[in-house]
Amino acid sequence: MTEDVPPPDGPEHGPDGGQGDGPDGGPGDGGTEAGFGAVDPPDWRREFAEEARSERPDLARLCLLIGAVVDPTVTPHTLDEAEIELDRLAGLVPYATRITGDWTSALAGLLGSREGFEGVPADYQRLESSLLHEVLRRRRGLPILLSVVWMEVARRAGAPVYGLGLPGHFVVGFGDPADLNLADPFAGGRAMTGTDAELLVASATGEALDRSMLRPAEPGAIVLRVLNNIRAWAAPRPERSDVALWAVELSLLLPSHPARLRYERAELLVQRGQFLTGATEMEAYAQVMDAVDPESATTIRRRAQAARARLN
Repeated sequence: MTEDVPPPDGPEHGPDGGQGDGPDGGPGDGGTEAGFGAVDPPDWRREFAEEARSERPDLARLCLLIGAVVDPTVTPHTLDEAEIELDRLAGLVPYATRITGDWTSALAGLLGSREGFEGVPADYQRLESSLLHEVLRRRRGLPILLSVVWMEVARRAGAPVYGLGLPGHFVVGFGDPADLNLADPFAGGRAMTGTDAELLVASATGEALDRSMLRPAEPGAIVLRVLNNIRAWAAPRPERSDVALWAVELSLLLPSHPARLRYERAELLVQRGQFLTGATEMEAYAQVMDAVDPESATTIRRRAQAARARLN
């Protein structure tokens, strides 16, 4: 599922996102640190894979590592500063909130009103809106990234918080999910009722709210949705196929991901001129599809053959 359909005819403010300097024109794996000698740059992708497959994945760390992959200016110090900022914000949550349990009001007052975290329509057109270190700097982002800020600050402050991936819009909840004590960080922390959630789902899908939509989202699912948003941002921008490629490749590092992403990666490789590698991966995916959809497998093999022909 892709997060939040951008408003129609929204202003175009998409950044270049940092042209990659890694192999095949992809994003680099991070910067070097000053010292007496050369220091190997961090292997951000390896760190992302290890964190994603750990027993208890750290949501903030995973989101920060996404930014480290795309932004060649990010260093370990950048990530440390982001974690420190989340800790600082958590320290500003009134201690009495642990007793009153009024987390929505407390966080709306702190993060929304005082610190200025909220979203505007133009944020849908910016790659930075999906990068946690930039959201912490700009105080702007997509609903899911603003929700990550809320969740990480609330968790550090001791709140029983969770993320809720409603169709088309991500929000946060507190306490028992059955109580629907929800807030919309994109709207500065506006409190939401069950009726609000039903209207939101109806406007996004034309269907009624299903109870399965109220299941708290796990870190892996949240990160996959963030990466889906980045792929959606890059899709209408052929010149940013590098962004689409690394977003797909990070998605494939998650323990659970759609199998079709393997084919999407192959298509992107062909689009970027890596015809042989892309064709080989298409053929491998076609073998997987043979057992479930032979017709599609045949079509994929034809596309692989066409990609190989472009080498001549």
